[in-house]
Amino acid sequence: MVLYTKKSSAEWFIDQLNVENAKLCAFVLVIGFIGYHGILHLRYGPDSCTWLLSSGRYKGDHEWQPYGCMLHRYSKTDARRCLRYLAFWGKYNSFAFIGDSRVEQLYEYFIGVLKTRLDMDSSYSTVDHHSPNYTYIDHKLRLSVTFIWCNDVSKTMVDHFRSWQRSDKPPSVIVASIGLQLLLSRNTTDLALEEYKRNLTQLVQPIDFVTSRGTQVLWKLLEPVDSGKMKGKKISNNDIDAYNRASIEILSHSAARLWSAPRLVAAGSLAPDGARLGERALRHCAQILFNMFCNDHMNFHDGSCCAAPEPHTRLQLVTQALFLLCAVLAGVRGLWRGSQTIKQRMGGYTLVHQPRPPEPSPLSALAKLGMIMAYFYLCDRTNFFMKENKYYSEWSFWLPVGYIFALGLFFTEDSKPSRVLHREQTNEWKGWMQLVILVYQVTGASKVLPIYMLVRALVSAYLFLTGYGHFCYTWKTGDTGLVRYFRVIFRLNFLTVVLCLTMNRPYQFYSFIPLVSFWYTLMFVIFALPPHITQSSTHTLESKPYQYLYMALKVIGLLTIVTILYMSEVFFQKIFVTRPWKALFVNADDDIHQWWLQWKQDR
Repeated sequence: MVLYTKKSSAEWFIDQLNVENAKLCAFVLVIGFIGYHGILHLRYGPDSCTWLLSSGRYKGDHEWQPYGCMLHRYSKTDARRCLRYLAFWGKYNSFAFIGDSRVEQLYEYFIGVLKTRLDMDSSYSTVDHHSPNYTYIDHKLRLSVTFIWCNDVSKTMVDHFRSWQRSDKPPSVIVASIGLQLLLSRNTTDLALEEYKRNLTQLVQPIDFVTSRGTQVLWKLLEPVDSGKMKGKKISNNDIDAYNRASIEILSHSAARLWSAPRLVAAGSLAPDGARLGERALRHCAQILFNMFCNDHMNFHDGSCCAAPEPHTRLQLVTQALFLLCAVLAGVRGLWRGSQTIKQRMGGYTLVHQPRPPEPSPLSALAKLGMIMAYFYLCDRTNFFMKENKYYSEWSFWLPVGYIFALGLFFTEDSKPSRVLHREQTNEWKGWMQLVILVYQVTGASKVLPIYMLVRALVSAYLFLTGYGHFCYTWKTGDTGLVRYFRVIFRLNFLTVVLCLTMNRPYQFYSFIPLVSFWYTLMFVIFALPPHITQSSTHTLESKPYQYLYMALKVIGLLTIVTILYMSEVFFQKIFVTRPWKALFVNADDDIHQWWLQWKQDR
């Protein structure tokens, strides 16, 4: 007689900590995240330009992080490359800054990012209009940047907007802001605010007309001040907020974009006089302008703000259609089986024996894979889940490693082999390496030299353990057949190839898999060449000593091939840019240099 003891609640809880329940929880979380972000998009809209211009925060490294999108940091080279590219396609790059002293500060900083060799090259010039208006011109970039002084929403400002309305080439971007000089010259009263609103109303029609011709008009809301540091007349931040509310009330009905991010950027970054903008605030405001203007034309992987989604290719559409077809067929098959079961039960039939679990269906497996690829595409190729620039800190790197380690304590299994470096042990090591490399990629820890060196060592160690496992298998079984080779290559590359088809990315974009596949292919070819290695159980050192000599010669031959490839980059490139396998080793720019660097590091 067998006695069954009732499990305690703690034992029951521990039994529930298994892989299947972990997958179920992950699936529920994904569905929850999709619903939450769907509500956010319905409420605030999907336009990342609106996010860029309206909100954000400072990260721990004092870099500005817009809400929901990635901000590329434009160097002088990047900014000029963008304008040169647009000029090549016939676009005239024209910027206009109109406003008071803070707009003038932004104008000077903006052209400071672009200016090079001002005194040496005649293609650059600064044209002085009636002071204090300025125009910076660069003929090589077909660039014109103009500043127009206005301390009030006066007839002068309205006339300038009307002149742009009639111009054959209106500015590409207009940045306008008024209010600081008004606060310094007059008191903030209800009468003054009403007059300010009436003047703004005169701008609505010209702004709408200029915008309809392709010009982006940004109305920059007033940044706060530090009244404690100001000399002379003090300005209250409450008065600044009153003028900002008046601007929002009138211009929200126009085609102008309300640029409110500078109010957040300027917090804690003011000049010593308490009124002028500090260096950091100006730098981030200029970066926001460059990202708004250039991101949609450039191919920077870390600049998603104001960048339109990539167009679908025909291959992507075919791949998605096949996955959708598999999902529909799997759903129809499941409904048909369910209907048959219901008919049997309604007919009074009962099953005497417990039915065997259904065999895995290729259609169901492909349908699940299609769902996973759709989720990957949603995360990686769209702004649905929003994006952030990578930010490294000690906490952001080590905390995920720590809680994954703690989570792993609950998912343990007994290991049957007891020898050193058995399959289960090396798989666990490789799993930990993958986790550390993943955290390294997500947190952008490549800028920290010790962690960078650690991860390079982990990548090489992963390659070594992979080669060690295949070597042991070949030594024990002597299997160097094509069936074994294609099984391994399929196992390594199936997910990567599907990702390439779904995401429209070259094979080298997922660079680790090409490395592993190349080294396994090279090792397989060396071992497959005669003389062949026989199964280890059929030979010993006494019976077949030549087996060890064969192995030593093959390893020496492998080292020789690797050394020759390493010593001559020209010979290396001639081999790997040869068709038909050239497409496997070049990146999206048809360049093989990245493959050469990775191969050389991990050889």
